[in-house]
Amino acid sequence: MSKTAELKIDGKTYTLPIIEGSENEQAFDVSKLRGDTSVITLDPGFKNTGSTKSAITFLDGEKGILRYRGYSIEELAEKSSFIEVAYLLIYGNLPNPEELQAFQNDIKYHTLVHEDIKKILEGFPSNAHPMGVLSSLVTSLTAFYPESLDPNRSSEAVNMSIIRIIAKMPTFAAWAYKNEVGHPVNYPDNKLDYCSNFLKMMFALPAADYDADPVIANALDKLLILHADHEQNCSTSTVRIVGSSQASLYASISAGINALWGPLHGGANSAVIEMLENIKKDGGDTKKWMAKAKDKEDPFRLMGFGHRVYKNFDPRAKIIKKAADEVLDKLGVKDPVLDIAKGLEYEALNDEYFVERKLYPNVDFYSGIIYRALGIPVDMFTVMFALGRLPGWIAQWKEMRENREPIGRPRQIYVGENVRPYTPVDKR
Repeated sequence: MSKTAELKIDGKTYTLPIIEGSENEQAFDVSKLRGDTSVITLDPGFKNTGSTKSAITFLDGEKGILRYRGYSIEELAEKSSFIEVAYLLIYGNLPNPEELQAFQNDIKYHTLVHEDIKKILEGFPSNAHPMGVLSSLVTSLTAFYPESLDPNRSSEAVNMSIIRIIAKMPTFAAWAYKNEVGHPVNYPDNKLDYCSNFLKMMFALPAADYDADPVIANALDKLLILHADHEQNCSTSTVRIVGSSQASLYASISAGINALWGPLHGGANSAVIEMLENIKKDGGDTKKWMAKAKDKEDPFRLMGFGHRVYKNFDPRAKIIKKAADEVLDKLGVKDPVLDIAKGLEYEALNDEYFVERKLYPNVDFYSGIIYRALGIPVDMFTVMFALGRLPGWIAQWKEMRENREPIGRPRQIYVGENVRPYTPVDKR
């Protein structure tokens, strides 16, 4: 028998169905209240509001669980590739060898972008933030593929838009970087895998040979897997609500990029490096700064430790810590900022205060270290995040579209002025 809950308002009882998910999550369904009563729910930030039913990602912050389509993040990061995970998220199942090969070939076929997009890129000054550049280039695809604007496109046509954005996103991201450093852009090299191709477009100099280090490419591949989806976060919810208006995939992804750009969302790993730089300027005494972090009267807060969702540990951090160690060992980078990071990591993992409160280094801490070691500028960190999050955004947009979900339209409680008469300007 289905579970229900009762809500009493002014002596009248309303019966609310209780929806139960496949992992025993429960929710009161208040969607019918609008027709039965004028009372609405109020939940600033939607912290306890389910906006949809989704089959893509399961996250349990209390237990430190993250699964894509039922597969644990640990197993996917160890055994899979980013392109295979992208297929899983978007289409619902792991591909067989033939499906994976076809998917990879389709992506490689569409990595080139129209030459006129270079004119758009050249319109940006070199000090333009790469996220603004990336968002604009993604939006521009609606001009080059105007058929993508048709909300009644066939599934085959929608799939072509999906392939195009996955294929072109590394090109756009690398070009945003090249614009920032004032270098000529590189074109895709489709002999390479997804991550090696991206690294070459990022770092190859004109007319120079470039071979992506397998250790670096593997670490980047893992990072992209770990960032591929994370349930209904700010940018993902943005993609879904923009898409609910029947906006195109490209417009919806661009909106997600802009949401991710905010420092409270995608800026966490940038904040880690800024914190480390400040500690370096102060002399680099990690014990001093850890003591400040423990002092409740001190405004200093450690960046990259703990997580607002994961109350135990971030399952992604254990995976990427190993990759970070491998990258640092391989590159042999001598950087006092990274030395400070290792010192903070050691202190946090061995200090009772942090261990008891489960304030472990999270994925943002280690991703910041990796990007720093690779020589990627801090304001490119969020672009890297967007590159990884792309399959999740696509999957969420596609699911919303296939479920024929209604246009997003939150309610509000009005707290402004009551009705008042207008007074002409000359009589005020």
